[in-house]
Amino acid sequence: MVKSVDWLKENFEQDSVRIIDCRSDLKNPDAGTEWYIEGHIPNSVYFHLDKDLSNPVSEHGGRHPLPAIEEFVSKLENIGVGKETIVIAYDNGEGAFSGRLWWLLNYIGHSHTYILDGGYKEWVKKDFPISKDVPTFTKSTFSPEIQTHMIATYEEVSAQVRAKEEYKVLIDSREHIRYIGEIEPIDKKRGHIPGAINFVWTDGLKNGFFLSTNEQRERFSSLDPRNEYIVYCGSGITATPNYISLKMAGIDNVKLYPGSFSDWISYDENPIETCLSNKIEE
Repeated sequence: MVKSVDWLKENFEQDSVRIIDCRSDLKNPDAGTEWYIEGHIPNSVYFHLDKDLSNPVSEHGGRHPLPAIEEFVSKLENIGVGKETIVIAYDNGEGAFSGRLWWLLNYIGHSHTYILDGGYKEWVKKDFPISKDVPTFTKSTFSPEIQTHMIATYEEVSAQVRAKEEYKVLIDSREHIRYIGEIEPIDKKRGHIPGAINFVWTDGLKNGFFLSTNEQRERFSSLDPRNEYIVYCGSGITATPNYISLKMAGIDNVKLYPGSFSDWISYDENPIETCLSNKIEE
């Protein structure tokens, strides 16, 4: 699921490798573009969170709806990504923006996808080469094979909230103060989807590196690996490191709810749970 910067240093010039810069800032959507222009890992291209890895916002679907698959595949073909191409996704070490690309590529059936462990910060820290050149590649063809088992739809989440099935568990990946409803700096309502438990996504990484397999297993030791887990966050971005961490821990039955909390609250009739009042708000 991850590759080291040392591995990339030895392989970034290989034609079988494509490097995608996913750096972003949720508070400044164009920051990543500016960073890429200032300098990036050689042979890397830039994919913008809002323009390339998401669809435009609409009434439902959350703040970062999944991109249209045909358009996304076309962008991959334009940079020469084929079925056997090794794709390395990197951000500044958060693991969330590169995680979005990792999840999307696996969702369309591209399994040779890895996150650069430590991200761009680790690359710079090791004084590896930086470039301002924008590379071009020969166009490829890619036939997506959608992995429907990786996604939880709004309807599925809604059904779980009503049914409260014990074998299916919602995991809220946001920081705890947002989960309990103490604050909400982004979305119009506070709290979490009823029944969800909280595993903060940042706990799966340390200094930009994903925890080891054993550490991830310890982190999720309270979970029954026989259950089904649906991870979400505010808009489907920071939940992806939790998705990856769960997989690393050996918990295979995991889905992502892409619309996440921002999609859930776009339906006015949906209940919200907080831990401040210990009640569900209708």
